[in-house]
Amino acid sequence: MKTTLDSKIIDTLRDLPDMIPVFREYYEDWTIRVFNRQQHECRNYLSPNRREFYKILLITKGTGVFTMGLNTYYIEEPTLLYIHPNDIISWKNLSTESGGYYVMFKKSFVNHHLQLKAVIDKFCLFADKPKSVIRLTESEIPRIDQYFEKMHDEEVAGSDYKEDAMQALLQLMMVESMKVARFPKPDEVTDDYSHIHHFFDLLEKETSGINYSTPIRIKTAKEFADSLHMHPNYLNALLKKHTGQNASTHIRNRILDEAKALLLQTDWSLNDISYSIGFAEQPSFNLFFKKNTGVTPAVFRRNP
Repeated sequence: MKTTLDSKIIDTLRDLPDMIPVFREYYEDWTIRVFNRQQHECRNYLSPNRREFYKILLITKGTGVFTMGLNTYYIEEPTLLYIHPNDIISWKNLSTESGGYYVMFKKSFVNHHLQLKAVIDKFCLFADKPKSVIRLTESEIPRIDQYFEKMHDEEVAGSDYKEDAMQALLQLMMVESMKVARFPKPDEVTDDYSHIHHFFDLLEKETSGINYSTPIRIKTAKEFADSLHMHPNYLNALLKKHTGQNASTHIRNRILDEAKALLLQTDWSLNDISYSIGFAEQPSFNLFFKKNTGVTPAVFRRNP
C-alpha cells in the first residue's frame, strides 16, 4: 500500500512536553526506561536528530504511519520496531487507540553490558534496516509483551539488580523477536518526505561530529538548500508545511542543542565551542546563545 504524509503539521520531538526532548537525554540521570503506550499519549512527531538511546517499540493497538529514514510502514496490525539512535524517524497517528510498550536505553547502558551488546551486534535488529520492523500475529503478542511487562516491573521495584535483570530481558526479547520475525516490505515515501529526510540527514552530518578541527561547514538555509540542489523558498515551504518550522529554525535549534552538549559535556573554552559551531568571534556566539536561551553560555554551563 502506498502511504503519504498529508499537510497536517507533525511535532518535532523537542516540542512534546511528555517526551524527552532531543537534547535533554544528555543530562538526565537515567539509563533505561519503560513506558506503557496506553498511559503515555501517542502523538504525531518527528525525531530528526541523533539520540543517545536505542528504542524498541511494541504496537499492539492503533494505526499509524511510521517512517524510518526513507522507508515508510503503514501500521495497522501488531508490530515491533527496533530504532537505532541515528535513525531519522516520524510517527503519524491515524487512530485514537493506543496499546503496547516501548523501552529506551542509552548507548552507555549497552556498552556497560557487553553480553547485551553482543546480542545486538549478532542479530542486527537495529542496524539492518530491513530487519528493524517485525510484524506479529495476535498469538505472538504475549511472547513479546511479557518482556516489556517484566522490565516495567523491575523498573518499578528498583532493586539493586534492576539493570542486570532488564538487560537480560532485552536479550531474551531479541531472541524471541528473531524466532517470530516476519519482515514486511516498506511502502513508498512521498517526494516531500524524501526532501525533508535529506535535509535532516545533511543537518545531522554537519553537526554530529563537529569539533575545533572540523567546525560546522554550512549553517544557513541557503547553504543547505544549495547542497540539496533546491531553492531555499521551496525547502522552507516543505519544512513549514510538515513540521511547522522553516529551515533556519531547525538549523538554529540543532546548533543550540550541540552548543548545550559541548558546554556541559566538555571542558572546552567558550572560544573553542564558539568556533566549532560556526562563530568566528565569541561575542557573536554569546549573543546568539543568550537570545535563544535567555542566559549566556557561561551561566548555562554553571547552572544547566
